[in-house]
Amino acid sequence: MNTANHTQTFSLDELCALTDLTKRTVRYYVQIGLVNRPEGETRAAKYSPQHLEQLLLVKKWTAAGVSLDRIRELLQGGSAPVPERGPAPGSIEVCSHLHVANGVELVIEPTRAGLSPEQLRQFVRAVMQAYAQLDSDNTNRTEK
Repeated sequence: MNTANHTQTFSLDELCALTDLTKRTVRYYVQIGLVNRPEGETRAAKYSPQHLEQLLLVKKWTAAGVSLDRIRELLQGGSAPVPERGPAPGSIEVCSHLHVANGVELVIEPTRAGLSPEQLRQFVRAVMQAYAQLDSDNTNRTEK
């Protein structure tokens, strides 16, 4: 193993560039204990390859929908999350059908999507606004 990796350190800017995370996000993960505290304080803080590894794991798991509390458990040695299976043949799901326009329909299974009723309402409003904007843009182009 290369011993240079053990002494390699990163500034916050370098760490953010390597992980594609914002400074605010990295600081938040340190604050809540998902990532170890850096060596030094403020602008002189240095991060090790271990910090990089922790951040990449947190990023991977949050992208997969794992909660920050569960990620904390995983980083402390908990078992890896089991990927969710799709619905079993013959199972019944309750889905919401959003009729956006003639020929445009969106099917949402709120429970599997992890959406609360309020989040579902916000999502529906956003989809309808986005479609209205697209339709308006299209109408303006055809009138010109």
